[in-house]
Amino acid sequence: MPLSEQVKKDYDNSATAYNDYSLLPSGKLEMQLIETALGDCTGLAVLDLGGGTGLHARQAIELGATSVDLVDISPGMLKIAQELEESLGRKDAIRFFEADVSKPLLDLPLREDGYDIVMGNWIFGFTDTMEVLEGMFRNIVKYIKPGGRFIGVRDADPWSPAVQNNRYGTSCPWIKEIPGGVRYYCVLHCTPPIEFEAASLEIIYSGSTEMYEKFGLTDVTIVPYESAEVIQKDPEFWQVFLQRPSLAVVQAMKKQEGA
Repeated sequence: MPLSEQVKKDYDNSATAYNDYSLLPSGKLEMQLIETALGDCTGLAVLDLGGGTGLHARQAIELGATSVDLVDISPGMLKIAQELEESLGRKDAIRFFEADVSKPLLDLPLREDGYDIVMGNWIFGFTDTMEVLEGMFRNIVKYIKPGGRFIGVRDADPWSPAVQNNRYGTSCPWIKEIPGGVRYYCVLHCTPPIEFEAASLEIIYSGSTEMYEKFGLTDVTIVPYESAEVIQKDPEFWQVFLQRPSLAVVQAMKKQEGA
């Protein structure tokens, strides 16, 4: 089964529990790092590629974004996201679209003038070929306004001890090498657990900026882990993670025209 089909199946099956990821230690860390990266979003338009149940889309709205367009491959995840928005009594703050973010999104009514921020959280964790990865980068860069920002969570060290047990709420029962990267099985220890297959290429998890720069993104940086409140409050608990982080939140800029 192609990875994209497996991802759709896995996330459809886990949609109802996925929001509970934000309650796990790793989920709390991710949410806080993304909040730091987003900063003040007052008046901004955001595109959330692979936005799932809207965890980070809702963060952007809460931080002042005028609108978020959320694209995901899983209709189950989108349904949960829409129901949550309805329960909050918000209308039209977030639009939802079903699509594979590694393929052209020309059929979607996305903003022609682009977005101030494009998020791609964990989308690079479902890339088992360069073709898929480059398709994602094309969409990211196509929809960022000149001078706009990319924000995304990616794998850092797939073999990190931080994901070899349930210390931080996630574990990887198996990992195997594939051409140019790894494929692995991930468990998020919610109730019930969320289980899915994923894949990542070394050009991403190694921390290389090559792909970002190839597609015109500059100033590629990682949000400092120490900026997260959970780490500030209990650095000893996070020591294993900090020695070999399993995830990173990346920021980058799209060059201004003529720059």
